[in-house]
Amino acid sequence: MQNANNKPQISVIVPLYNEEGNVRELHQKIVETCQSLGKTFEVVFVDDGSRDKTNEVCRDLSPLKLIAFRKNFGQTAAFDAGIKNSSGEIIVTMDGDLQNDPADIGLLLEKIDEGFDVVSGWRKKRHDPLTKKFFSRTANVLRKILIDDGIHDSGCSLKAYRRECFDDVDLFGEMHRFIPATLKVQGFSVTEVPVWHHPRKAGVTKYNWKRGVKGFVDMISVWFWKKYANRPLHLFGAGGLIIFFLGVASGAALVVARVFFAVPMSNKIWPLIAVFLVLMGIQLFIFGLLADIAVKSYYKTQGKMNYKIREIIQNP
Repeated sequence: MQNANNKPQISVIVPLYNEEGNVRELHQKIVETCQSLGKTFEVVFVDDGSRDKTNEVCRDLSPLKLIAFRKNFGQTAAFDAGIKNSSGEIIVTMDGDLQNDPADIGLLLEKIDEGFDVVSGWRKKRHDPLTKKFFSRTANVLRKILIDDGIHDSGCSLKAYRRECFDDVDLFGEMHRFIPATLKVQGFSVTEVPVWHHPRKAGVTKYNWKRGVKGFVDMISVWFWKKYANRPLHLFGAGGLIIFFLGVASGAALVVARVFFAVPMSNKIWPLIAVFLVLMGIQLFIFGLLADIAVKSYYKTQGKMNYKIREIIQNP
């Protein structure tokens, strides 16, 4: 439990959506694990607009901080609310379906004690339907190509973070899957440990193809922020210049063909394509300039810069 005068050492945050058959056992296991570790702790359950008796069951549990949404806003929103309404020095997140094992929290904390900022669980042996495994592995391949955050299983919700990791982080969409990647871009150290993954005993999975599509879109966003957040002009401006000169070259080739080889152009689409490429290149370059201005304005209005200082040492 938490000392009345001090912040807890651990905050365990769990989003819940229609998990009435799991929450009581899950809470018991979390409490037993944290007590066995000898850590002060708080348990934060976020009811993401459940339509069953999840909220009612949670109200009888203690110790517990219960955050109840008015409707279903999604797992990422639940994690964000839980993190911002917790106070532990170390934040541990996990799913509410009992497939993550609270007993593995100790493994994550051992890595935190070694000096890492982020520790992600790796479900080496998964107990999921074949379709979910397929989409998950496909997403992991794409993630490795685009952002390469150095972990095998970004979809595992069982993770541990130092509190300072979330000083400037807001979570949207399906971004909870890419928190380690986002933090790694900012210079935080990331590692992983193998953890248990149990078959679901009650309730049904909330994962579907729509969440997969949303996750892919967010993956592209993370890729952009990793590569070009501080220099969008390099991406859009360079692309615009390439397309512009391709259009100019195409136009020049058409002029040569018409003037010197008398090739008729009135019934061909190539002149329109050349003009389209020139205009598209100009627009893309201008978009890059505007994006560059927007990014600089963002950092200025937020009162922060595009870098993180870990420490400043001054010797006498």
